[in-house]
Amino acid sequence: MAQRREHDFLGEREIPKDVYYGIQTLRAIENFHITGIPLKTEPLFVQALGYVKKAAAMANAELGVLDRDVAERIIQASNRVINGEFNDQFITDLIQGGAGTSVNMNANEVIANVALEMMGKEKGDYDFCHPNNHVNCSQSTNDAYPTAFRIALINKLTAYSQSLQLLADAFYEKGEEFKQVLKMGRTQLQDAVPMSMGDEFKAFATNIREELSRIEDSKRLISEINMGATAIGTGVNAPEAYPALVTRHLCTVTGLDLLLAGDLIEATYDTGVYVQLSGVLKRTAVKVSKICNDLRLLSSGPRTGLNEINLPPMQPGSSIMPGKVNPVIPEVVNQTAFYVIGADLTLTMAAEAGQLQLNVMEPVISFSLFTSITYMTNACNTLREKCVTGITANASRTQDMVMQSIGIVTQLNPILGYEKSAAIAREALETGKSVHDIAVREKKLVTQEKWDEIFTFENLIRPKFINR
Repeated sequence: MAQRREHDFLGEREIPKDVYYGIQTLRAIENFHITGIPLKTEPLFVQALGYVKKAAAMANAELGVLDRDVAERIIQASNRVINGEFNDQFITDLIQGGAGTSVNMNANEVIANVALEMMGKEKGDYDFCHPNNHVNCSQSTNDAYPTAFRIALINKLTAYSQSLQLLADAFYEKGEEFKQVLKMGRTQLQDAVPMSMGDEFKAFATNIREELSRIEDSKRLISEINMGATAIGTGVNAPEAYPALVTRHLCTVTGLDLLLAGDLIEATYDTGVYVQLSGVLKRTAVKVSKICNDLRLLSSGPRTGLNEINLPPMQPGSSIMPGKVNPVIPEVVNQTAFYVIGADLTLTMAAEAGQLQLNVMEPVISFSLFTSITYMTNACNTLREKCVTGITANASRTQDMVMQSIGIVTQLNPILGYEKSAAIAREALETGKSVHDIAVREKKLVTQEKWDEIFTFENLIRPKFINR
């Protein structure tokens, strides 16, 4: 394989002649064998790095600190990166030392070599377009990396929000389908009072929709960037007008409402917004996992469990028990939620570990958020497509369970009082008789006419106060 030679201040190395990355990327892939998950698996992050380098070149050319011809080539090369043409060249591990320097240099080297090729020059001929001097002009990893990270997060969260919305809509549609299904509500796994299965499923939808506004809140906070801060927030090596100008260009090229931080020193080390976003992801994971617990309970059986609903059968459930079908989709979503909850702790510790003017743990923060958003997006899509849309209700069984339950005695409280109602409940529990038989037929505490008034479907799911 043909090679080219490149150097840095540590020495010289041979690099395959046809690749667009350079010596610092080569050192990174040699040093960091951690996740085995390279940067190219997050194409929105690669795209965001292209946006950052493009906007920087535009601002630098406008301010006269970068030759316009070189800047134009960088802009053109960045556009090709933005379009995904060179994703396979972004190969550094997502978890790495150096506060993201390897990711930034991977982008700088690829864009420099693409620009050189467009100039008719050889890759590595950095006298004409240098990764540091030109592509990284007026930048540091410490502002370029977090800015690109935030842009990528905003775009990933947009897709995630869409998945959550679709999942909520699917639950709501089931709520409409099940609105005439009477069932028993439960507290502490014990019979409580009747309700509509439709209301139960619509509550799942409401529970999920609440998270959409939390995501939007986080997106607004993430939109604050520190471009122009360079190394620690003082703006060393950048023109005075650069921060505002590059932010304006970034807004234009990304189509996002980005905001330059008011205190660039604070913005360069602060990772509080990531903690908040991770908390939102954890909160949603907890909620969705709880719903999956409910789906598993409601579908338990089919002969010896609740058996109120049927989940769509997706695969045989046992290698030894014929005919067994397991709730595999809710189970896999539960496990995804456990991962996201654990990733939140990882991110929290990484955010706390920052020291002085920089948090060097941002790579594991980015890895945690990227994976959590991806996994939750996939989990929501899987739950909707392979489970929720195919759920059916066992309406006759749920109605029979309501009328045979002891919990319906609560509806008699306004008429009989708590003590008499409790006595009926105790007798029903001890003898196996129905509440109806004891209250109406045997003790004649309630007339059949009054019973029928109390125990209509509408009054059970939307109770009206009925006195003597």
